[in-house]
Amino acid sequence: MPALGVRTVTRSRSLAPGPGTRGARDEPAPQRRGEAAAEGRKSHSPMKRQRKAQRVHVGYEASDSEKGEGAEPLKVPVWEPQNWQQQLANIRAMRSKKDAPVDQLGAEHCYDPSAPPKVRRYQVLLSLMLSSQTRDQVTAGAMQRLRARGLSADTILQMDDDTLGELIYPVGFWRSKVKYIKQTSAILQQRYAGDIPASVAELVALPGVGPKMAHLAMAVAWGTVSGIAVDTHVHRIANRLKWTKKTTKSPEATRVALEEWLPRGLWSEINGLLVGFGQQTCLPARPRCHTCLNQTLCPAAQGL
Repeated sequence: MPALGVRTVTRSRSLAPGPGTRGARDEPAPQRRGEAAAEGRKSHSPMKRQRKAQRVHVGYEASDSEKGEGAEPLKVPVWEPQNWQQQLANIRAMRSKKDAPVDQLGAEHCYDPSAPPKVRRYQVLLSLMLSSQTRDQVTAGAMQRLRARGLSADTILQMDDDTLGELIYPVGFWRSKVKYIKQTSAILQQRYAGDIPASVAELVALPGVGPKMAHLAMAVAWGTVSGIAVDTHVHRIANRLKWTKKTTKSPEATRVALEEWLPRGLWSEINGLLVGFGQQTCLPARPRCHTCLNQTLCPAAQGL
């Protein structure tokens, strides 16, 4: 083992270091002879010892240009209800026969398939306006009577209010719907040449058209999934199954809550699935829990 060299450190008597002289605080620590020689070869001036920088890994949301370059994406936990996948599978099994009223008389079954495209789309919207607070059977009957008169924006505007009221009666709030149908038909004729708009924002701006109707119109008339259509059935069942993080007070609040976690690929299916389930099993009053496959998985059933 090589002997260590000893170097004597002498303090300067001057109060301040003079030219070419180091203060006591700047005096380097003793070094081995070999280390001093190696350091002298690198530089003629003494250098302070540097600490090795530590690499810190930080997770963040990578931009499009950084993806694929080793960045660690930030994972944000998403709330979802317990057992929802099994509950959904059970509802699909109970709805496999597709024999609920909505399956035969829903908006996608009320228009004339032989009519021109824009007339078909107008009929879809009109059937949705009639369906509010109305059973599917009653809506379908009103649509049949209107179609027998050649249902289009033109024929509705040429029809007097009394005749229109007689044709749509007994749909819920039929007097108000006569007014809304006339107003909306006039707007569609003036602004859209008798067709319907292709955006939710424009649809809900029409008299008598709400968010549920707009999302269904986008899906049925335009083939576009713009959001989850939530009516009273979907609103009721989602709260019974605790598919919302907290209890919601309106269908629109339920729509927002469902869209926060439900995979987008299920948005187009969920309305018809839950509406039929609500018509046959999960009734508003006296739900048939004893025949429901979700009896042991439904929070509402546990309280009955």
